[in-house]
Amino acid sequence: MLRLDNVHISVQGKSILNGISLTVNPGEIHVIMGPNGSGKSTLAYALAGHPHYVADKGTMVFHGKDLLAMTPAQRSAEGLFLAFQYPVEVPGVTLRHFLYTILKQKKGDLTPLGFRELLQKQLAALQYETQFLDRQLNVGFSGGEKKRAEVLQLMMVQPSCAILDETDSGLDIDSLKVVAGAITSLRSKTFSALIITHHPPLLSFLKPDVVHIMSNGKIVASGDMQLAHEVERDGYKKWVMGNE
Repeated sequence: MLRLDNVHISVQGKSILNGISLTVNPGEIHVIMGPNGSGKSTLAYALAGHPHYVADKGTMVFHGKDLLAMTPAQRSAEGLFLAFQYPVEVPGVTLRHFLYTILKQKKGDLTPLGFRELLQKQLAALQYETQFLDRQLNVGFSGGEKKRAEVLQLMMVQPSCAILDETDSGLDIDSLKVVAGAITSLRSKTFSALIITHHPPLLSFLKPDVVHIMSNGKIVASGDMQLAHEVERDGYKKWVMGNE
């Protein structure tokens, strides 16, 4: 579904990613961990098509198509979804209206009644309150509320590949369980996810297929949950020192 081969990314002339190679097959959940500044969010933004993140070398292929040749809107239409580490505020647009607009764009035959039924179903699954929808998108939201809004968007859109950039940060253990449950509910042969996190507890709920460690703009180790347990016990020192 998603394949990266020797990808180098720079921002304002500064090299950030230094040869990322990664394959996420349909149905797989991959987790990326690593110290601050290792390039994790840069990878997420580059995949989404942020114009400041320039691909200097390598290839990105999604559903057999050249991702680098697509605009951000085209990537989204193809089934790529990014949940931001720091969701932006959108004054004047309620979360309800925003969700209806993006769903209407994806499903041209969506009726207001159909939207309401789908929305109520997802709100119940995520244990969210209805009044949450009528606030301006992310305006005045707490960090946890912003992340909950991102997960609601994910559940409504149901993309084929989700990139979650520290969506779990700032959440308590109960909210972590809800987020993990939402992601798990999407697991299928046609859905995959690339999840960036610093928090091993999330992984115990998610049970990812592959765990990667990033350092200095490269993937320096890949493995199963044992790798995440090793990070939780010993930190990143082993990989940072070995990659300097």
